[in-house]
Amino acid sequence: MSDASAVIQASNLHRSYKIAKKSIEVLHGIDLSIQRGERVFLCGPSGAGKTTLLYTLAGLERPEQGSVHIDGVDLYSLGPKRQAAFRNAKIGYIFQNYLLLPELTALENVLVPGAIGGVDADAAAKAALARVGLADRADHLPAELSGGEQQRVAIARALVNHPPVLFADEPTGNLDSRNSKEVMDLLLGLAAESDTTLVVVTHDEHLATRGDRRLVIKDGKITDGSALATTDEALLCQRCGGTGREPESVA
Repeated sequence: MSDASAVIQASNLHRSYKIAKKSIEVLHGIDLSIQRGERVFLCGPSGAGKTTLLYTLAGLERPEQGSVHIDGVDLYSLGPKRQAAFRNAKIGYIFQNYLLLPELTALENVLVPGAIGGVDADAAAKAALARVGLADRADHLPAELSGGEQQRVAIARALVNHPPVLFADEPTGNLDSRNSKEVMDLLLGLAAESDTTLVVVTHDEHLATRGDRRLVIKDGKITDGSALATTDEALLCQRCGGTGREPESVA
């Protein structure tokens, strides 16, 4: 059912991958509504489809069936150019592996979304770096920054255009426990400060309890994990936490 008050509205999402000659369906008719300003954590076992769902919600992977509305706009009804412009203005995305451009400085990386949108964002980029505590590292290349600092640059880049929606795929997955806490504190704080809707994929059960809502994806379906501390889904989520986890095999 449609929820007119939701900033993110997904309906009947189906997505599959071909591996060898087999077609494996990863998303099985997912319906999801997320309210403006809500902080949602998406948890589940490796290969369950967490990253696939995040990519589909963000307009990075087209579903074979179903629709995604962001801020009332049907994302997959837009042509490629309009969709790219919409993502640039309305959606921020943080990747586990940072995906900073290695030949650009921290400041230049943060400037990229403004350049794509045709906006002179120099002042905004400097302000974004200052918000993540890296004003003094603006001229450093990614190779000269620690993992935690690179993820802070990635957060600044995702937020520089002030998008109403921010997606983060395992934003602390490559960080140690101290940096994980600092980065998540920063991310949650900045989202609350700007009333940004935040959707985070994580294997870490402790992080998954810090949002307004925790969702568990299993067998291509989503369940509300906010009150599932003793269910099989929550136990699966907990077993995926920690440094010994396996990488996502399918998504």
